Amino acid sequence: MNWTVGLISFKCFFCIPYFSTLLLLFHKEKLMVLLRDGRTLIGYLRCVDQFANLVLHKTIERIHVGKEYGDIPRGIFIVRGENVVLLGEIDKDKEDNLPLTEVSVDDILDAQRREQDAKIEQQKLLSKALKERGLNLLADMGHDDMF
Repeated sequence: MNWTVGLISFKCFFCIPYFSTLLLLFHKEKLMVLLRDGRTLIGYLRCVDQFANLVLHKTIERIHVGKEYGDIPRGIFIVRGENVVLLGEIDKDKEDNLPLTEVSVDDILDAQRREQDAKIEQQKLLSKALKERGLNLLADMGHDDMF
């Protein structure tokens, strides 16, 4: 059974007992990996071990802001298995027809910084409004503290 969500094709394998064994089926395939810290990596799977640690070759880090994206070349990337949130095969037919606009690395990093600054400012306004009402907002613990 196969199904596709966006660029990612999922395959259903009920007979494989371990996740790391399943990864061997994607050897030398172009994969998208979503990490716990929110980063998105795209690269070719070259190696996997029993702990689902990954070695990606020709890796890029893709940053999305709104309808724009930018790719930062990263080369060979080693990912610890516990940091993987989502892993999927890239659909080669849909990869060329993205509904997003590619921009330069500098432009996407500036857009990402502006988006983060806007979120921080919004968080400050929310905290101030709650404080005026006698409530306290807990500080953002970040991704690492949540898991």
